[in-house]
Amino acid sequence: MGTKTTRLPVDLIETAETEGRAEHRSAAKQLEHWARFGMFFDRQTSESHRRIQRAVAGEASLADLDEDEQLVANAAVNAAISTAANEISFADRLAARGVTTVVMDDEGRMVRRHPDGSTAVL
Repeated sequence: MGTKTTRLPVDLIETAETEGRAEHRSAAKQLEHWARFGMFFDRQTSESHRRIQRAVAGEASLADLDEDEQLVANAAVNAAISTAANEISFADRLAARGVTTVVMDDEGRMVRRHPDGSTAVL
């Protein structure tokens, strides 16, 4: 296996020396261990993230996810629903169809809202 020289922060090298001694590794081997572990972890979380994204997009089944991934996917779906619900005025949509609705006004009162925009406090 070939090697390349690179610069690393002094504190990282000093920590690798300390940790490496405890694990019977040189500083270089300790840094390599951390790098490989980080690479493995990043690949695992990236793959998990991609599976979750596919499930949330409806391109894969939630059943294909493990329990933790399902929790994250469900949270993502709930957040998306909440965001969409807060951005949509159902009263406006219904008024456009000629339907009278009952809504809360800015003062917290129940009001009847007619399709023409007029309101009446209940």
